[in-house]
Amino acid sequence: MKTKAILLLLTVALNAIATDHQIASPDGRLQVTIHAGKDRLTWEVRHGETQVLTPSEIGLSESFTNYKPKGAVTPNSITLGKATTRVEFRVDNDAAAYRICIDSKHGRVVTNETAEFNFADDYQAFIPYVNDNRGGERYCYSFESYYDEQPLSQMFADSLAINPLAVRLPEGKLAVIADMGATDYPGMFLVKNGKYGLKAVFAPYSINEEIGGYNRLNLVPTDRAPYIARNVQGELPWRIVLVTTQDKQLLTARLPQRFGPKCQIQDTSWIRPGKVAWDWWNATMLTAVPFRAGMNTDTYRYYIDFAAKNHLEYIIIDEGWSTDESLRSELNPDIDLLSLLPYAEKKGVGIILWSSWRNCIKNTEDDFRYYASLGVKGFKVDFFDRDDQTVMQSAWKIAEIAAKNHLLLDFHGYRPTGIQQAWPNIVNFEGVKGLENSKWEPRVGDGPLHDQPRYDVTIPYLRQLIGPLDYTPGAMTNATRAQFFGNNDHPMSQGTRAHQVAMYTLFDAPLQMLADSPSKYIREQETTDFIRQIPTTFDETRAIDGLLGEYVIMARRKGSTWYIAAMTNWMPRTLTIPLDMLTSGTHQAEIFSDGINADRDASDYVKSTRQVNSNDILQIKMAPGGGWSAIVTD
Repeated sequence: MKTKAILLLLTVALNAIATDHQIASPDGRLQVTIHAGKDRLTWEVRHGETQVLTPSEIGLSESFTNYKPKGAVTPNSITLGKATTRVEFRVDNDAAAYRICIDSKHGRVVTNETAEFNFADDYQAFIPYVNDNRGGERYCYSFESYYDEQPLSQMFADSLAINPLAVRLPEGKLAVIADMGATDYPGMFLVKNGKYGLKAVFAPYSINEEIGGYNRLNLVPTDRAPYIARNVQGELPWRIVLVTTQDKQLLTARLPQRFGPKCQIQDTSWIRPGKVAWDWWNATMLTAVPFRAGMNTDTYRYYIDFAAKNHLEYIIIDEGWSTDESLRSELNPDIDLLSLLPYAEKKGVGIILWSSWRNCIKNTEDDFRYYASLGVKGFKVDFFDRDDQTVMQSAWKIAEIAAKNHLLLDFHGYRPTGIQQAWPNIVNFEGVKGLENSKWEPRVGDGPLHDQPRYDVTIPYLRQLIGPLDYTPGAMTNATRAQFFGNNDHPMSQGTRAHQVAMYTLFDAPLQMLADSPSKYIREQETTDFIRQIPTTFDETRAIDGLLGEYVIMARRKGSTWYIAAMTNWMPRTLTIPLDMLTSGTHQAEIFSDGINADRDASDYVKSTRQVNSNDILQIKMAPGGGWSAIVTD
C-alpha cells in the first residue's frame, strides 16, 4: 500500500461505533472518561464534583500503513488503539495522563500531534510565556519565564507558553499541565485554544541552521520541515494533568520519577553531587588578594582553595577558558588547566568546565574522552535554547557519551522532561529565571520591574515539578524592594539574606552553586558555615505548608538530620511549623532567620540555637522577601 500523510485519529471503535470508557484513580476521586468515536478521540477529567477538563481532543497526524483497531483495560489504566498505533491512559490519585505509542519496526514521520486541555470556566492561570527568542526564531528560547497571572480568556492568542502551567480550579484545587518523557521527540509548548482552553504546539523539525542568537552562541534554525518528528516509534511523551486539593501537594509530586524513562546507567556510584564555587555571577570579583582577579590561573587557584576550606565539592570555570569554536585549540593562555587540575585533585576539589551546546557537539567523543583523562569532572553545557527533535536527540547523545567518561552534566537553556531519569549524570538544569537575572534587572517606578520573591515561591510548585533547577543562589548583598537595583559586576538579590539561605533547602539542585564571590563568603563566614552544612540531595521530603506564589515551607531529611526552610514573597508573615517529623527525644536546632531590621536592611539576620522535640510547634517570622531555615540534629 502506498504510504501517505493523513490525520490519524486514534479511535477505539471496534465496529466503527462510538464508545465510552471510564477509568478512575485508586482512591476513586480522579476520573477519566474517554469518548472514542469513529472519527474523533477525546478525554475529559473530573476530580470529585469538579470538572477539571471538558472533552479535549487527542490525535496524531502521521504517515502510516496497516491500520486496525484494538484495546485493553485495567482498573486505573487503559490502552486503546489500532494495529500499530495506540493510546495508553493512566490515572493516579493526583494525575491523569496519556501517551501515544507507535508499534512499528519502521519509524514514522509525525506531521503534528493534537493535545487539548479545555477547561469549564474562565479560571485564573499561572502562564510562563515564551519571550526573548533567539535570533527572532519562534521556537528558539531559553525556557526561562516569569509567570503571568491572568484568566484563561485573557491569554495572549499569539504567544507560546512553556509548561508546567497551572490553572486555579474551584474549591482551592489546582490543575497543572505538563509533559514528561520527551527524549526523542519535541517538547510541548502551549497556546490558547478557544474560550477557556489550551492546546499543544511543537517545534517543527530543523532542516537548516546558522550560527546566531545570543552572542552568536546558538544554532538558530533557518528552515524547518513540514513535520515535527521523523523515525518515530515506541512511546511518545506523556501528556499529564496533575490535580491537587492543596497547593503544598505539588511540592512532593515529582513527575520525572513517575513518568520518566528508565535509567540507562548500570553503575551510578561515581555520580557525586555537591556544592560549587562559581565564578560568572560574581564576575570573578575578588578582594584582598595579591593578584589581578579575572579569568586566570591565580584566580582559579583561589577558588579551589576557598572550595577546599569550606568543603565544597567543585568549582566551575565558566565561559572564557576556551574559544566559541573549539574546546581543544586556542585555549585561553591565562588559564593553565594542566596545572589547575592536579592542584584541585590534591585539594579534593573537582573542576567542571563550561561549553556552549553548539561547541560541545562538534567533537563530543574526543573532547569528553580527553578532558576526562585530564581529571575534569563534568561540563556545564549552555545555550541549547531549543527543544525540537534534533536537540532532544543531541541531549541524549551528549549524556550517553558523558556517562561513558564518568562526566557530570549541567544543562542550560534546556527544560527537563525526564532525561535525568535515564541519565542521572545530568545533575542539574537551568530553564529558570534564576539569580543571574538580578544582574540586569531594571527599575520601574519605586522598585524592580519583576517580582523575584514571588517567583521564588512559585517555582517550587511548578518549575521544580519537572526536575532540579540551577537557580544559582547565595547572594551576600541583599536588598529590600526600595533599595534594589541591577548591577552586573556587583550584583545583589531581591529579598533578605535568610531568603537566599532558605533556597539551599527548598530548591532541588544536586549540583548547587554558591554564586557570590569567595571574598564575600569569607567576610560572611557565619552564613557560609550554615550553607555548607546543607546537603544537595535528600532521603526524604515533606511539604509542611504553602500557597502558590505566596509562601512555602518544606522539611527534608538526610540520614537522621532534618533541614527545614521557609520563604515568603514581599508579604511579611508569621507562620507555624510543627516538628512532628522528629524522632522522640531532644534535638538541637541551628536556626537562620531574618533579623528584626531585615525590612530596612535585607542583609540583617539572626543565627541562634535551641533545644526542640517532636511535640514543639515553632512560630517563625519572616520579613518582606524573607526566609527562615533550621538544621535539626540529634
